[in-house]
Amino acid sequence: MDDRIQVTLHEGVADVRLVRTDKMNALDDAMFEALIQTGERLKTEKGVRAIVLSGEGRAFCAGLDMGNFGKMASGERQGGASLLTPNRTAGGSNRAQHAVMVWREQAVPVIAAIHGVAYGGGFQLALGADIRFVTPDVRMAVLEIKWGLVPDMAGIVLMKRLVRDDVARELTYTGRIFDGEEAYRLGFATRVCADPRAEALALAAEIASKNPAAIRGGKRLLDLAPDADQHAILLAESVEQGALIGSPNQVEAVVSNMQKRPAVYADPA
Repeated sequence: MDDRIQVTLHEGVADVRLVRTDKMNALDDAMFEALIQTGERLKTEKGVRAIVLSGEGRAFCAGLDMGNFGKMASGERQGGASLLTPNRTAGGSNRAQHAVMVWREQAVPVIAAIHGVAYGGGFQLALGADIRFVTPDVRMAVLEIKWGLVPDMAGIVLMKRLVRDDVARELTYTGRIFDGEEAYRLGFATRVCADPRAEALALAAEIASKNPAAIRGGKRLLDLAPDADQHAILLAESVEQGALIGSPNQVEAVVSNMQKRPAVYADPA
């Protein structure tokens, strides 16, 4: 998969880069497979404490490869039945959706560094991250309506957690392109910066220096929060904290702070 995605791991940070630069990292079958395989591998990769997802070249991801639209125009591509495949993941995703949701399902935080364009499927891929850093001039769009389609790579699931319902509707109905500054105002972007990848790597390194068990516990709580009721969230807080208090990594956090030295943590089992 090295012609689609390349990964390096350094001091707990997995640097994941889409490298189909000649096609602005567009999503073809091989890219879908690379996203899924890479994401599944990182779920169990020892030593991973944070992930940065970015695109090499001129763009983060231009969306679905144009060849697919050519097939649709000719009537050659009749994919409706295949989208309803019974072979869904435990989370309910089909293959295309899993290429996005596999990043939301990571046990560790994922930071997307977005530049150039993030259209359609590329925009939805960005939404799969926990945090999104964008350039001011990035161009983003829920572009599916341009091709007579709806967002179908988990975009609806993910947009509802980030922006108001009417905002998601306006963008879905129009396919309007917006920049990084507007993405930040709407709630799609966490930070606007000149060099998103550099800032994402710096934040990932900071996260990787914290108690990894607490980071994972915090992510589980934040993933639960949007859809659970108050009682379930309060109980989950207590369960996570009970598992952390007095654990070796939590003791190391306290001791290292008192001794004013960098902490040395063990990876969670």
